[in-house]
Amino acid sequence: MAENTKHVSYADAGVDTAEGARAVDAIKAAVATTNRPEVIGGLGGFGSCFSAAALKGMEDPILVSGTDGVGTKLAIAQLLDRHETVGEDLVAMCVDDIVPMGAEPLFFLDYVAIGKLRAEHVAKIVGGIAEGCRKSGCALVGGEMAEHPGVMAADDYDLAGFVVGVVDRPKLLGPELVREGDVILGLPSSGIHSNGYSLVRKVAIEGRSVEELETPLDELGGESLADAVMRPTKIYAGQLLAALRAGAPVHAMAHITGGGITENLDRAMPDGLDALVYRGGEDGPAWDVPPVITYMIREAGLTTEEAYRTFNMGVGMSVICAPEDAERVRALLAEQGLESFVMGEAVPGTGKVVYDDER
Repeated sequence: MAENTKHVSYADAGVDTAEGARAVDAIKAAVATTNRPEVIGGLGGFGSCFSAAALKGMEDPILVSGTDGVGTKLAIAQLLDRHETVGEDLVAMCVDDIVPMGAEPLFFLDYVAIGKLRAEHVAKIVGGIAEGCRKSGCALVGGEMAEHPGVMAADDYDLAGFVVGVVDRPKLLGPELVREGDVILGLPSSGIHSNGYSLVRKVAIEGRSVEELETPLDELGGESLADAVMRPTKIYAGQLLAALRAGAPVHAMAHITGGGITENLDRAMPDGLDALVYRGGEDGPAWDVPPVITYMIREAGLTTEEAYRTFNMGVGMSVICAPEDAERVRALLAEQGLESFVMGEAVPGTGKVVYDDER
């Protein structure tokens, strides 16, 4: 049997460990800006350490975890070569999933799978993740960059995020606190956020050149499609938690993500109550729908029912409180820079979302 003298290095197989090391060096400064006092050590260990000493002052600390991704919005980022804000999207999708329980995000980890690792490219992505962590007050304690030659195209990448937070049991929010007559407040979204992008790509991106996508459109208020669809997801967690600490008497919240208002607001309702949303019939909803969402609904020919199951319709987060507390809650939200509007109320029902124009 002939001796095999062929030499194939890991780099020859498509994985550049030296570039991986450069990528870690490139993100260290951004990661350090997210540190909290509880963070022990830095990047480079096999695991990340975070002190639980602060939990000792709680009566019954409850850990709350969440994980999510950015989805097919990344395909548009890759088409446009815009990677600076998708990390914010990733953090938003995770931290705003745990704040409805009243949980404070403590630390965050990310997973970046990429076809061909380029330090400068990854630094942009992780820089956005760090920005999202700063906005939400959680520490970026670690992550993984995985190069997948032969599995992903060189410029392809995917993101996943993981967050751990905490809430003291006496301050835990949820459907069990909601009562008939409670007011449902809406917090405006910044646009499409990170859901519905498979439809967005189908009706507004595919078949258009980058030049077309970057051309301002009157129907988007002079904004280009590229700018409108890549606007980062609004992060509510930090401001909401500040309002709660200031004494906002909130019963429950709902993060309006995939499935729209119809399939998310019901998650904040107990079995015996419905969320009645003031959609307003022919006059439209009792709040402003971003032009980019209206544009997508028209381009796709969606029915009203389909639209409210696909997009956030201008509502990124819902906050539920007693009617006598609504003005106080709105004032405390405003102090944190969060605009709000009354979008509905809790009425007898079976735990669903119903609309005033369908009753």
